[in-house]
This record gives sequence, C-alpha cells and structure tokens, in this order.
Amino acid sequence: MRTFLAVLAGLAVIYFGVTGRSGAEEGGGVSGGVVLLALLASLLVWNLTKPGDKPVK
Repeated sequence: MRTFLAVLAGLAVIYFGVTGRSGAEEGGGVSGGVVLLALLASLLVWNLTKPGDKPVK
C-alpha cells in the first residue's frame, strides 16, 4: 500500500506538472524539475506512511 501511494503521488506531480504548463510551450516531454519534484513527493509520502513503532507486550 505504501509503494502504491508513493508511486501515485509521483505520477500526480508529473501529471499536473505537464498539464499545468501553457499551451504555447510545445517542447514536449517532462522537465527535470518536474521529475525532481515527483521524486521528492514520492519520498515524502513514503516517509509519512511509515508504520509506527508499536511496543510488544
């Protein structure tokens, strides 16, 4: 589940990064900055969804 959410966050950043640009730019492809933001978003989600330490009784 953790991996799925991390991948989903990265894909969402890439999707909104590509569709958010103006139509005047016809360079195509994903810029390096968007890929870096997607990687950071994935790592953040991976870290935030980490299971907590539960004491064993």
